[in-house]
Parts: sequence; C-alpha cells; structure tokens
Amino acid sequence: MSDILPLEHPKPNAGEFLNILAGASPSRRVPLIEYIVDDVVMRPVVQNLLGRSWSEFGPDRKAQELYLDNLIAFWHRMGYDIVRFELSLPFSERMRVVPDATPGSSKERSWPDEHRGTITSWAEFEAYRWPEVKEFDFHPFEYLNDNLPDGMGLISCHGGGVYEHLSWIMSFEGLCTALYEDPDLVGAVADSIGEIQQEFYRNLLDLSNLVAVFPGDDMGYRTSTMISPDLLRRYVLPWHKRFAAMAHNRGLPYYLHSCGNVLGIMEDLIGEVGIDGKHSFEDAIVPVQEFQSTYGKRIAVLGGLDINILSAASPEEVATRTRFLLQKCGGEGRYAIGSGNSIPSYIPVANYLAMVREAHRHASEQI
Repeated sequence: MSDILPLEHPKPNAGEFLNILAGASPSRRVPLIEYIVDDVVMRPVVQNLLGRSWSEFGPDRKAQELYLDNLIAFWHRMGYDIVRFELSLPFSERMRVVPDATPGSSKERSWPDEHRGTITSWAEFEAYRWPEVKEFDFHPFEYLNDNLPDGMGLISCHGGGVYEHLSWIMSFEGLCTALYEDPDLVGAVADSIGEIQQEFYRNLLDLSNLVAVFPGDDMGYRTSTMISPDLLRRYVLPWHKRFAAMAHNRGLPYYLHSCGNVLGIMEDLIGEVGIDGKHSFEDAIVPVQEFQSTYGKRIAVLGGLDINILSAASPEEVATRTRFLLQKCGGEGRYAIGSGNSIPSYIPVANYLAMVREAHRHASEQI
C-alpha cells in the first residue's frame, strides 16, 4: 500500500479489520483506528489534499450530507477500514463554554460545571425533561450506513457514556455529595440515562453496515477511577454489560474508550461487561505496550500513540514512535494503530499525517 496520502485506490476491508482485532486473522497488517478526528484537522486534508469543498455539520439535512460525504472521503482516502461517528441525545447539562484557542478554529470548547448540576434533588429529578429517542434524528447514521464505499464498515455509538452523563447532569461535586447523602437519587439518574441509551442502541443496531459499537465513557483520571470501582460496579458497569450484550447478540464487538486510570475495573470490563477492545492510553498512566502485555491476549488493544507526542513532537519523532508501536504492539497481534485518545484540534496536521503515513509504510512491508 502506498505511503503517499491521500491514497488513490484504497482497499478497505472491515471484515479483516474485525478479524485482526479478534485474533482470528493470519494477516500481519496493523489496521488504523481513531476515536475522533477534529474538524480543524480534517478540514485542511479534505480541502487541500482531497480537493473537496468543506461544509460544516449543522441542522440542515443538505449541509449534514455534504459534511458526511467529506467524512466518508476522509476516512476512506486516509486508509481506514471503517468510519467512526457519534452523536448525543440532548441531555440538559450545565456547561462552561469558551472559544477554541486553536488557530483557525471557529468552534467552541465546553467543560461540565463541576460544582452545580441540573439535578441535585428529587424535585429537580422529577422536573427534569429527559430526551426522547423517538424525537432523535438518526438520519446522519443512516446516511453514512447507506453511502459507505465497498469494503468499509460503520462504527458508531451514543456520544457520551452513562458515567459521563451522570457526572455532567449531577455535576461531579453533586454526584459525590449524593453518593453519600442520597444514593437512591444517583441510582435513579444513572438508570434513567441507561434506559434512554439502551433504546438509542436498539435503533443503532438496525443499521446494516454497522460492524462494531465503540462508545466512550471516561471513568478515570491520572491515578484512579473518578469514583470508586465499587460504585462504578453498582451504577455504571451493569449498563455497559447490557450494551455489550446487545452488540454481541447482533454478532458485533463492543469496544470501549475510557480515559484515565481504569485499571481498578479492567477485570470487570473484560470478564463481567465483556468488552472486546480497550481504547485510550496515556504513557504517564500505563504505556500501551505495557497494557498489551497484560491484557492483549484477551481483548484488542486500540491506538496508544500518546497525545503529548502527537501534539508537541516533530513529524519525524511521531513517525519513529509510530514505527515502535507498529513493531512492538503490532507484532503481538490484536492491535490497531492510532492516537492514545483522539485527534483534537491542536494536533498539527503534519503530525497526524506522519502517523498515518508510517502505518501505510509498515503495511506495505508486510505484503
């Protein structure tokens, strides 16, 4: 496969992608994986390398379809076997919003208000307007499903997991207080979120070209899980177990992106929840190659090129680190190369391309 990007004649193979990650393929190819590629990084590739007109994703269906056409073209011509896409139901959550400081970005960045949530009492719980799945427009998912190039698969999910929305709706401080003072309220909020997301997945799993469910639910920080493993086992992990079972019942893998140190629940995620792959790694917590040596025989290991390297190193240094992971983790199997988290707006385009280009060079050497 050529290392010149964009690829002129990509040959995506979602079936082989899944088999490699399941350890069921003799192929020595290391596929590409990514959780999110920010529009600020994707746009210059679409415009300058693909020669396409850019369109922002918005409420207008025509604008959505133009954006989604570019999304498909980007993932296809960069050499991915899949397109990953997510949207979230409109949960009412208190957010702090500021302009994205990345040069060239017209977007905003938002952070949950950690001090005051929208639900802090039973009265607020009763008054809260929960989003209804029947009112959600699945057209973007359906459009992607119906317009993929031959050989490509769709990987999708609900934007934000049960823990994330729980801590955003209640706020982190409010959640911690309620876990002590009113655990039944925490359970009611968590179960309401889980039931809504379960209905969301019932719709998503009807898509004919969906090849995996790959949600994100950031449950950790640098040294531990955000709340205790026992509390996650009580309020959050049972819902992931249900979602994983729904995917497995359709013959689809359930990969999980979860930031931070979640080693305290890894055995639960593998043995009880039934995840098929883990994404999101940070060298300061556990380098991906060390994680793979412990868990790589049981689940797929996804990504792992540290964001600090992708954002601050030179393209040559990015390529060197990519090559190391391709040889080290790729040599063990059940591995896909990509970032340790995602490709946010502040990643230099040249560094992103250096990682992808090195993956294609390695693939060409395996033929």
